[in-house]
Amino acid sequence: MSHSIPNVTLNNGVEMPILGFGVYQVPPEETEQVVTDALATGYRHLDTAAAYGNEEAVGRAIAASGIPREELFITTKLWAQDAGEDKGKRAFDASLQRLGLDYVDLYLVHQPYGDYFGAWRAMQELNRQGLARAIGVSNFHPDRLVDLIEHSETAPAVNQIETHPFFQRAADQEVMRAKGIQHQSWGPFAEGRNNLFSDPVITGIGASHGKSVAQVVLRWLIQRDVVVIPKSVRADRMAENIAVFDFALTDEEMSRLAGMDTGATLFFDHRDPAMVSMIGTRRIHD
Repeated sequence: MSHSIPNVTLNNGVEMPILGFGVYQVPPEETEQVVTDALATGYRHLDTAAAYGNEEAVGRAIAASGIPREELFITTKLWAQDAGEDKGKRAFDASLQRLGLDYVDLYLVHQPYGDYFGAWRAMQELNRQGLARAIGVSNFHPDRLVDLIEHSETAPAVNQIETHPFFQRAADQEVMRAKGIQHQSWGPFAEGRNNLFSDPVITGIGASHGKSVAQVVLRWLIQRDVVVIPKSVRADRMAENIAVFDFALTDEEMSRLAGMDTGATLFFDHRDPAMVSMIGTRRIHD
């Protein structure tokens, strides 16, 4: 089943499956089983982070799966507490150890806070050493992205940002396209906010294709060339979310979906001072 998931090619030639599986908010004690189910369903691209507290469980599922390492695409992320050159290297080593891997496919700066320039120097080094096949960022607005690119040797391969029908990030994507950065979505279903799963526009489009709201949303992102990592703890939903390569949305349907954009976050405004402080000072270890 996994072979039916197309890849995108990152700016350094690394191939990344356009659809993956995210484990944000999956409790550590459930994660091993959930990832085992996802791999059995056909997912080969897994997205975790040091801040999720479930890297070990992801690693156990990978080890138990018997799937050759080169068939997998594994992403993890550096938390703001560990931004900086030396701290970044130590945090990466700890993540690698927890995952039980020799390398990761993608390493991301999780938040645009603290000494992420120092972290980026560490990540460029990890990339040169082959320990992180690609490096990127998450939650960076276009201004931060441009600043990082213009003051670094290596441009990020990926920027993973909140992207869903209510916050579509079209302008962000234009900047990323111009700079050769792959747009990746987190929160594709907006965690069901704004009654996404009963939205008449999306349910109507789904009905004409015999597809669910989730499948329409994933298909819409994929047709926008956005990499997406839906999370589910249910095997039936995992199978539904992967079954999005046997239909296509029309231009007219794409523009109807484009009309749903509110241009505003439903989660965190990464430029709000209170949020900057709350996220930036959160500690995930001693």
